[in-house]
Amino acid sequence: MSQTALTQADQAAAALLDAAVLRPEALFLQLGPCRLRLRSNSSELLRGLRRYFAPVLGAAGAADLEVTAVERAAPELGVEFTDWEREPGKTGRKDSYYELADGRLVRKVRTGLVFLQRFGVCIAAGPCVRYDNQVINFINAQYMNWLQNHGWRICHAAALAARGRGLGIAGFSGGGKSTLMLQLLEQPGVSYVTNDRLFVRREGATVQAVGIPKLPRVNPGTIVHNPRLHDLIPAPERARLLALPQAELWGIEDKYDVLVDQVYGEDRIRQQTPLDGLLILNWQRAAARPLRVEAVDLAARRDLLRGAVMKSPGPFYQYPDGRFLRDTEALPEAPYLGALHGVRVFEATGRVDFDALAQYCRDFLARD
Repeated sequence: MSQTALTQADQAAAALLDAAVLRPEALFLQLGPCRLRLRSNSSELLRGLRRYFAPVLGAAGAADLEVTAVERAAPELGVEFTDWEREPGKTGRKDSYYELADGRLVRKVRTGLVFLQRFGVCIAAGPCVRYDNQVINFINAQYMNWLQNHGWRICHAAALAARGRGLGIAGFSGGGKSTLMLQLLEQPGVSYVTNDRLFVRREGATVQAVGIPKLPRVNPGTIVHNPRLHDLIPAPERARLLALPQAELWGIEDKYDVLVDQVYGEDRIRQQTPLDGLLILNWQRAAARPLRVEAVDLAARRDLLRGAVMKSPGPFYQYPDGRFLRDTEALPEAPYLGALHGVRVFEATGRVDFDALAQYCRDFLARD
């Protein structure tokens, strides 16, 4: 199909579906008050996604969101995609996009998967089984759009809940928020809320936090130092990794999913919690000074707000009026400060010390 011929979302949908026959069964996900229906032509993909989304599987019924995932060869649509500019600190090509008159195509540069984003028509097409994590991300992107269009602010943070209290954990890239969160999950009574995308909204006198059904994805450095996660990597490979210099080990980017309900037990996942505190990891592995945790004011520390808390919604984000986010748009700071007003914010500086900081977090969550 020529570039000039592909201008409408309906045309793109037909090209991506390519006469695929969808399976009669569907998956329904109950995401808070939002219900999502997923259909596919691949039974294998549906089985895998059913396992992944097991904690949020819902009953069949009318859906607020619809996603179709088509297992096929990577689509060649004959259009010229434009690279999506990555956030500061991120390198390499990841996403590219092509604007339609009434929608947007997003292509994953590495895998060739193509996604059609438009209200009411959301399609993933390509080697979905092989790269099912990108399908999972696309499904979650629809829920994230729904949340943001209902007044929630997206934060680059993990979150946990215990005894009716919630704690968010933000940090700069590679700062260790997943490692700290999983260490805290060792404590009975602590529940997982989210790993990397936290949504906040003020409701009356409280700030509420919502997670998305995305499992923690951890690097080898986290796995080899956490006995509960050792089964994710064969023993000979763990031994090889442990022999590496620490800086090299912690620099390896090779993600593994942690099935929270299987590793830590059932009923350890919550979709929503009040947010009482936000911890920002600004520590360094090579720092000479010991760990220090201090209260900070985000209004006075915009560097932390912009660099560690605020998060671009990304190329799939569609505003309520149908417009799409541009990669050149600057995120406004004031709505974040308003949404987080009243939440106690702490900054961890000095040397990385997971044991000491985990104890600080446990004490915070145990307060009345």
